[in-house]
Amino acid sequence: MGFKEERYLDTFKALLDADSTTGQYEEIQALVCRMAEDMGYSAHRLHKGGVICTAGEGGDPLVITAHLDDIGLMVRHINADGTLNVCPVGGLYPGYCVTENVRVYTRDGKVFTGTVCRTPNSVHVTEEELRTTLGDFRKNVCVVLDEDVKNSEDVRRLGIETGDMIALEPRFHLANGYIKSRFVDDKACAAVLLEMMKVMQEEGLRPDRKVYFYFGVYEEIGHGTTWLPADVKDIIAVDIAPTGPDQNSDERKVSIFAKDSRFPYHYGLTNELRRTAIDAGIDYVMDIFTPHYGTDADGSILAGYDIRHAALGPGTANSHGYERTHLEGIKNTYGLLMAYIGIR
Repeated sequence: MGFKEERYLDTFKALLDADSTTGQYEEIQALVCRMAEDMGYSAHRLHKGGVICTAGEGGDPLVITAHLDDIGLMVRHINADGTLNVCPVGGLYPGYCVTENVRVYTRDGKVFTGTVCRTPNSVHVTEEELRTTLGDFRKNVCVVLDEDVKNSEDVRRLGIETGDMIALEPRFHLANGYIKSRFVDDKACAAVLLEMMKVMQEEGLRPDRKVYFYFGVYEEIGHGTTWLPADVKDIIAVDIAPTGPDQNSDERKVSIFAKDSRFPYHYGLTNELRRTAIDAGIDYVMDIFTPHYGTDADGSILAGYDIRHAALGPGTANSHGYERTHLEGIKNTYGLLMAYIGIR
């Protein structure tokens, strides 16, 4: 009901344009607040970062959460030759980011561009090393700045120092309904929540219970929703469903998560989502994600809340790399969420 593809894509691209490596949340928090307030919602900014908007009232309050933070890099050390030794923020692997363009954010507000490179970096000069060795952030991967720097002093004069954030270029592209971009995880899902909010406001629709739309900013390091409003009874995390061997997930479908690497999702709430999908004619699959996957719903359980938790999301290829999903998977995710809160 009401889903508008072009508007959804515009929202997704606007979220992508705001670099938000985990911990660097101010710009995207302000952006989501403006978006929500323009729709007529009251946007509550969390003290540690994040945004909560509320719709409906009564019933057992439900959190629907998607996260705004991205995996990325941080300056670990400035090397003697003027390159930057880096460490990952979140689950970023060297092979999934070497040759990517980046933006380096200093703590006093300057921004510099660069590239993630292997060292040595030219196949024409050092073919054997490039062909036989894997990239390692600690040994042979660095960020090369687009600046005339020859040593660490040159770099420090720019204002760059250990602890500065480094964001990867998203590189959004749409082809035949396939969305290709970094940070489909999880800005594609955050855009789904914003589209739900927009449709409800435009069409005067209200959920059949109180719903908190919770935009977390620390999911990639495990504590995005470890605080919840006191009256919450259920939480649904909306996140990518990785495709791969032994997986049911499909880029054109929404996956309902039965289990991840930590533990099974709540059996009763998961069954409610499954029954909703069947009744509403949503193209869905059930899937399990191990050994390296978790969602913000897990964090809420581990924080000790007496709630039911579940997770769902669009099938997505190349997780934590240059990711790909499909608009049909996005629409099925949107449709299942709307149907579950009583809007069809």
